[in-house]
Amino acid sequence: MVNELEQHAGRIEALGRSLGLDHYPVDFEVAPGSLMTEIAVYGLPVRMPHWSFGVRYIHQLVRQNMGNSKIFEVMFPGDPARAFLMDTNSLAENSLVVAHVLGHADFAKNNSLFARFHAMQGGNIVEQAAAHAHRIQLAIEANGAERVEGVLDAALALESHIDVDSELHRSRYPEFVAEKPARKHSDFQKRFHSLPGESRPETLPIGPLRARVPPHPEHDLLWFIATYAPELEQWERDIFLAVRAESLYFYPVFACQIMNEGWASYWHARLMREADFLPQSLYLSAMKAHSDVVRPYASDGETALAVNPYHLGFTLWEDIVEKHGLGKAMEVRRDEDDFGFIRNWLDRELAEKSGLFVYETHPDDEIRVASRDLDAVREAILAPKYNFGAPRVAVAEMQNDGGLVLTHDTASDGRGLDSRRAKKVLEYVRRVWRRPVRLQTVNDRAEPVELAA
Repeated sequence: MVNELEQHAGRIEALGRSLGLDHYPVDFEVAPGSLMTEIAVYGLPVRMPHWSFGVRYIHQLVRQNMGNSKIFEVMFPGDPARAFLMDTNSLAENSLVVAHVLGHADFAKNNSLFARFHAMQGGNIVEQAAAHAHRIQLAIEANGAERVEGVLDAALALESHIDVDSELHRSRYPEFVAEKPARKHSDFQKRFHSLPGESRPETLPIGPLRARVPPHPEHDLLWFIATYAPELEQWERDIFLAVRAESLYFYPVFACQIMNEGWASYWHARLMREADFLPQSLYLSAMKAHSDVVRPYASDGETALAVNPYHLGFTLWEDIVEKHGLGKAMEVRRDEDDFGFIRNWLDRELAEKSGLFVYETHPDDEIRVASRDLDAVREAILAPKYNFGAPRVAVAEMQNDGGLVLTHDTASDGRGLDSRRAKKVLEYVRRVWRRPVRLQTVNDRAEPVELAA
């Protein structure tokens, strides 16, 4: 089957390029199920060790054994891109997966958000993650597993708290406030100051003022702790920066999930349809797999009412290509993320066609339709994506005693805090900051409260 798959893959890739796909070379590898599960759970072929990934691994195995989850492929953008295909997939499924991966590769090379974040990494994330894992293993050997795991607990608890508008490599804040240039006086002011009785006593020059830290609310918590925590050792700072680098890599995957999966689904459907060199039986089996992938709603046993990003993205891309042409679709692929994609291209007709609505759960566990308003539907789809899916928390102040004050920006993120989880995360921060830490937020009644650790 491997030889047949290689032949199909080469011809599918040539067909894709003839239709307009533009991507870096893709290295395909057929992998066993155990490795595929590890890659899917860890997010990378080799990644830093932590108990939370083991928990996710067990959860994934349970879902697979219950028939609620199937891994078809895992793909990592880059030059070259790397894609892992499941060895238990049929020839038809893996042929479709090859076409799907080529759509992902085109998206990753040409989408502006992907291009910025991947250029920021300055290399192949797979190799960088392996280097991070190696350095952490050295830290474990030097400092003990318990100490290293404690730092990883804190860093991974904050992995979504990055500033996606910042660069991978940031400098410390300026140590002193910039001096204001001397004010120039107009001719009138010069004459006025020369009048009798208007002379001014000379003032002694004041030295540069030390800048406050942070000079503005700082949302990049991983970077701030790595840079300014008063007692962190270098290996601890390295762990925070490694987690931050990998979070920055994953951000465009998160922010463009609907677009990216929809684009890949559009192309696997089109390539399978136009690949007249495929046997008819293989084509029919591939289209059966396609229909399973792009069904309207997720059905993983937990989120039966969740929107399936493959279906929604596929529906929108088909509509854009049909109404505006492939050229326009490629412009959208280049310029948008999911926020622009949903707000600009999900219209009332498509929302009704897809049966989209906002629902609410009542105390008796009854689920009811709350709204079919288009704007409400759009925002319900996008709500989990704000601020990388995390509450918007910033460092507000480093106090004279070294204490840290955090603020939760409830006005802009519209996302409440789980007080139990927030206290646990504060304990993690306190462990690495090694000074008192306070978080200013609001309770369920919108009253100001302060959590401390």
